[in-house]
Amino acid sequence: MEGQYSIPDLFSLSGIETNKVLKACNSAHQALGELKGIVNTMPNQGILLGTLPLQEAKDSSEIENIITTQDDMYSSNYQTQQFASISAKEVHQYAHAINYGFQKIKEHQLITLSTIKEIQQILVNNDAGFRSQTGTKLINQSTGRSVYTPPQNNDDILKHMSALERFINDSDDIDLDPLVKMSIIHHQFESIHPFYDGNGRTGRIVNILYLIQQGLLDTPILYLSRYINQNKGEYYKCIQNVRETQNWEDWLIFMIKGIEQTSKQTIMLVTEIKNLMTHHKQIIKTKAPKLYSHELLNNLYKYPYTKVEFVAEDCGVSPSTALRKLSDLIELNIVKQIKYGRESFYVNTELFNILSQ
Repeated sequence: MEGQYSIPDLFSLSGIETNKVLKACNSAHQALGELKGIVNTMPNQGILLGTLPLQEAKDSSEIENIITTQDDMYSSNYQTQQFASISAKEVHQYAHAINYGFQKIKEHQLITLSTIKEIQQILVNNDAGFRSQTGTKLINQSTGRSVYTPPQNNDDILKHMSALERFINDSDDIDLDPLVKMSIIHHQFESIHPFYDGNGRTGRIVNILYLIQQGLLDTPILYLSRYINQNKGEYYKCIQNVRETQNWEDWLIFMIKGIEQTSKQTIMLVTEIKNLMTHHKQIIKTKAPKLYSHELLNNLYKYPYTKVEFVAEDCGVSPSTALRKLSDLIELNIVKQIKYGRESFYVNTELFNILSQ
């Protein structure tokens, strides 16, 4: 049955930080702090931006039934616009949207309506903007029934989104934990449902950007969409429960526990990547010292599926020299050459296995 829900004034919310919510916040902040610390020990944090946003993009897209394989994803490349499948292209568009938003945050420290629209435009590859026609309803995919009708009028959508923009950027005087605010922002965005398409994915990107804006993360590497995907039923149930009962506690705890859980998972992942990178560095320096360079090692972790032209560009060498370097890495059992379509890729198999877990 469709729930009746009026978009609330977020500046007037009160009494939602219960003891259970605050306890969940404490644990999540500790995990986030540990994640931020371990990332800061990486010799080159930038390499994580070549892989982890793609994993987030893959998991977030799966929530919308956009499914791709790890092979298709890593053998595709956004810069060259070469994609193994349509789904892989959508995943790469999502990762590009994350990185685009990340750059905007670094420049302005604001999450504006303009940036949100630009992120959604990258995701869906059109510039339709906020909904201007009526008729949008949220449907229960199992029963086919309408469960919620978001605001229909374009003026109302713009009014609510403008208020949300102020809440995101100008609510420092509201005494709420930033993780509580992130959860409220996500719920409000999904309830406004401002776009014809891409609302869920855009909202999940805003989650990551807000954590960065608040200084809780330095880079967009948190796997929050995997948690949502694994608990999809509870996610939608908690969202709808707020609309029907105005009880925020279960929703806030669900999201905040997701931050804690995925922070711990990402700590383990980054630690494994860091240890493997150190291991490969030692192998190259010991067995083929003339082969070693920071640029080559970074390339192998920026691109789990690397190519001759990627190595040539990153290392500043000719294609023939890049090919010799990759041949040497094959001899060291660090990469494996595979054919994917018409192209040859050189796969960092141990890294690929870590990312595929």
